[in-house]
Amino acid sequence: MTVLPDDGFSLAAEFPDATHEQWQRLVEGVLRKSGKDAQGSAAEDALSTALEDGITTRPLYTAGSGAATPGLPGFAPYVRGGRAEGGVLSGWDVRQRHDRPDAARTNEAVLADLESGVTSLWLTVGPAGVPVEALGTALDGVLLDLAPVVLDAGPGFEAAAQALLALYGERGIAPEAALGNLGADPYGLAARTGDHGALAEGVAAAAGLAARCAARHPQLRAVTVDALPYHEAGASTAQELGCALATGVAWLRELTAAGLEPSAAAGQLEFRYAATADQFLTIAKLRAARRLWSRVAEVSGVAGGGAAQRQHAVTSPVMMSRRDPWVNMLRTTVASLAAGVGGADAVTVLPFDHALGLPDAFARRIARNTSTILLEESHLGRVVDPAGGSWYVERLTDEVARAGWAWFQEIERAGGQAAALRGGLVGERIAATWEARSRRLATRREPVTGVSEFPLLSEAAVERDPAPGRPAGGLPVVRRDERFEELRARSDAHLAATGARPKVFLAALGPAAAHTARATFAANLFQAGGIEPVHGPMPMEAAAVAAGEAFAASGAAVACICSSDALYEEGAAGVAEALKAAGAVRVFLAGRPGGLRETYEKAGVDEFVVAGGDAVAVLGSVLDRIGVA
Repeated sequence: MTVLPDDGFSLAAEFPDATHEQWQRLVEGVLRKSGKDAQGSAAEDALSTALEDGITTRPLYTAGSGAATPGLPGFAPYVRGGRAEGGVLSGWDVRQRHDRPDAARTNEAVLADLESGVTSLWLTVGPAGVPVEALGTALDGVLLDLAPVVLDAGPGFEAAAQALLALYGERGIAPEAALGNLGADPYGLAARTGDHGALAEGVAAAAGLAARCAARHPQLRAVTVDALPYHEAGASTAQELGCALATGVAWLRELTAAGLEPSAAAGQLEFRYAATADQFLTIAKLRAARRLWSRVAEVSGVAGGGAAQRQHAVTSPVMMSRRDPWVNMLRTTVASLAAGVGGADAVTVLPFDHALGLPDAFARRIARNTSTILLEESHLGRVVDPAGGSWYVERLTDEVARAGWAWFQEIERAGGQAAALRGGLVGERIAATWEARSRRLATRREPVTGVSEFPLLSEAAVERDPAPGRPAGGLPVVRRDERFEELRARSDAHLAATGARPKVFLAALGPAAAHTARATFAANLFQAGGIEPVHGPMPMEAAAVAAGEAFAASGAAVACICSSDALYEEGAAGVAEALKAAGAVRVFLAGRPGGLRETYEKAGVDEFVVAGGDAVAVLGSVLDRIGVA
């Protein structure tokens, strides 16, 4: 083996560095081949993607992309993590959620989790979970000085906190050994319920718990700053960040007014964020959140490491689908990876059947093993801030931080988080964001696998015990699948009443090479609304006669013509006439009509279905026309 001397030798030394302008010219050439004429920065713009909050991702980032200096891990502004060692020593805290009301069954699940890799517990207590008086049963056999307990008790947080503190005493846990979070969250409760009358009383009670924890329980926090109510209402990344930051500031004001020093007040807060399957946006959100909170802590007089934000990331409930729920495993895997890479201190992977009700043992096992695999097999915790130094991630972090800060400032100008909630500013702005996103979902520009893309009508329904109802009345709770779910529910009801789903006949003209692409597109589209495609391939010779006969035998009420543009010109008009004559109440044509729109419409084509069209509107109109309630 020949060892080269360490003299700066590089295999690329004789090759000149490529310039940004050279890359742009190559992009221009590729765009010209696709029929687009764009020059210079316009070529780059053509490959850019617009995100929410006015953020645009570029196709290329360089060292000159202009991101702010992120600092070092464990030091302000904590972009690169709240601890210098990151998760190298122990990974992130694997936190499993439990909200089954049966305390005995919850206890079985809790012990199984702790024996199999879970490191902390997130317990719903009260009407939506384990009864307060049964908390001891649910935690029977749990070593409370080793396994942190995080409570989620809604309006009953004070009683639940007192019950947990009493349990520590009964089991001989020293005050300094108590771990976890008492989960007081009156601001989040007001957001969920719309009840602002009890906010002041709740904040006062939470401040009392915080003072007790600060004085006697150094490893126990009292307050959760939960951004999930805003995320679940459809908030953008910046809106989620801004609301969390404004809530954190409100808590600093309240707790310092109650007598806590700024550092002690900040030490009582844990922030909860959603982690989505948009991995880079999730990474940027968590890094930006630490940067923003560091700035707030700095001007508030929080000393040293107390300015590092404690983060709990939860895989997004909004992204979870009820149809084909197995795909949720992929979504939560990407989301938990992003949460860990983004530096979250604790990560909760919601079970894949979360949207269907109470999870079973298999779903909980998959959820906890997701973190185990990422930590023990992929070794994600072995690198501190693995995304750090990426020009794209650093720039995205900077842009997300600026957008979140702008929204935070707007909330502060409105009088703070409580006033912005009460006055409707938060709800109105989030509703506008979700409306825009709903349009992208309806047109499938934001596809949902298993729901709006690649649905499977023959899948067996996954049944689960119903989950207890959670507080409502304030901000809505949305899901990406909700509009398609409504259509599928109509189809299910029709199936139950008649024994068959509504059908669409696909008149596939010519050879497979000509019709497969558009027939696949049309089948995918109609199945997203629960409409079963009946595939009818037919040669062009006597296609009109064959189409009419095949449609009459199909049992369908609507039809869609599928083929190439060339074969449309040859025979689509005659096929449309035959389908109408055979009784089709509506005839679609897959693709754009070009200059033949009038010809096709005169022949009987009612509508043209294309990529980017409003799928929800099309499918809803079909179900209406064929009488599916």
